[in-house]
Amino acid sequence: MNSFKNIILLLLFLLPVIGNAQYIAGIGTRWSDAFTEWIIYTDDEELEGDLTLRWPLQGDWSEWDYRLGEDVGSIRMKWKDNPSQWELRGGNEIVTIHMVWPNDIREWRLTNNSVTLTLKSRWGNNFNEWQLKSEKHGRFDIITNWENDPREWNVWDDLDENISIHMKIALIFIATFHSSPKG
Repeated sequence: MNSFKNIILLLLFLLPVIGNAQYIAGIGTRWSDAFTEWIIYTDDEELEGDLTLRWPLQGDWSEWDYRLGEDVGSIRMKWKDNPSQWELRGGNEIVTIHMVWPNDIREWRLTNNSVTLTLKSRWGNNFNEWQLKSEKHGRFDIITNWENDPREWNVWDDLDENISIHMKIALIFIATFHSSPKG
């Protein structure tokens, strides 16, 4: 009887953690003529987030802030004059993002020191589709709703539950940032 009580208490303790997985369903620009404010959509219609350029009036595309429910963080270029390396800081996590090959925005490696993912443009010179290079941690695809229109994206988020929301936002950020016009 005592072990039954322990199992029940364990389940009650873990239930909020198990049910807290967030699946990102898409992302779209808040305004049709600007790429500085984005709305993040999840599988829960009542839960939306945002991804916002930190200094829009200064034209500085090197720093961003995001929020999704209780999760908040920032994304910034590691060095202002080097767009090949980015860093996401959110919660207690730091995600390092860098180009796999110099001056080639088609393939990126992301790591939080426990998991490493590689995001790649599906087609060499077309940035309408991005996907994980390996499905070791599950499938994650980011595809524009309309070809050559980077304002709205569908996300197929079938990643393992141990992949954090911060890592998912980093994946989406890299795809949308490098597919969108600046200015």
